[in-house]
Parts: sequence; C-alpha cells; structure tokens
Amino acid sequence: MRCPACDHLNAPGADECGNCRTPLSTLDVPIPQGPVETTLLTDPVSILDPRPPVTVPITAELGQAVREMIERKVGAVLVTNDAGELAGILTERDFLTKVAGEAGYENLPVRQYMTPAPETVTSSDLLAVALAKMDAGGYRHLPVVEGGKPVGVISVRDILRHLTAFCPDG
Repeated sequence: MRCPACDHLNAPGADECGNCRTPLSTLDVPIPQGPVETTLLTDPVSILDPRPPVTVPITAELGQAVREMIERKVGAVLVTNDAGELAGILTERDFLTKVAGEAGYENLPVRQYMTPAPETVTSSDLLAVALAKMDAGGYRHLPVVEGGKPVGVISVRDILRHLTAFCPDG
C-alpha cells in the first residue's frame, strides 16, 4: 500500500507509513457504493426485526421439534439448555440429511441430530457480518443471541427482502 503523504510503498495491512508515520488504517475501511452496500455496512441486524425464536429444550425428541416447526411455520428450531442458553439448532436441512429414513425418528433425541454451538449474531452486529457468516457456513438461518440466550432468528430470506427494498424496480 502506498502512503498518500509520501508515496512510500508499505507492507499490506500496515497501520502507519514506515517512512513518514502517516496513519494508514483508515485507508482499508470499505466505502459503500450505493444504497445496498450502505445498508449492509451500516445497519444492524435489528433492522430486520428478527422473529422470536421457536425453541425446544435439549431434552426434546425429534417429534416435538418437527411439530413445532410445522405448527409455527419455521425452517429451524433453536435448542436451549436448562439455563435457557443456546445449545444448538435443528433445521429442515438437518432432517433431510441426518434423520430421513430413520425408523421411529419421533422418539429420537434432538441432541443427537442438532448442530451444536451454531454460529450466531447479536442484534447490533452489522448486516454484512450476518450475511458473511451465512455465506461462509452455507446457513439459511442464524440465531440472534444476547448474553448467550436466543432472542430471535434471521434467515437469508429476511436479508433478501431487506436488500431488495433498495433495488430499483424493473
């Protein structure tokens, strides 16, 4: 990276110029180009108004989890421990890849099929952080937690709805 003050060539990621000590850290901050990038880089997850989480206890059986998902029309349930903290997530995809074909699945423990310690966001995390986590992990749902306890869930669909509001029609 070239210093804007003295044109000295610095190592990538340098915080200051090795020649004149001019701060360089602000040069790495992305500058949003348009309304979509602006909302991703400045708006928190809370702008999506995350839906309340549908939860089941870690002692639940798969039958209960499936019923909750169907009745509440959600694609994922959050699994909580005795203290109400997030212990895992069980999604439609988990059923298709881990449970499908299991005889008597209704009585099997959620704990055995959930994804333990899932990736999470807080309501103050930027949308770009949530989207990057979803992309990197291939997730469709992200729990929103505060103090280790689930307070909501966001989905890829929630982010898409929000972003398309900034796109011109046509």
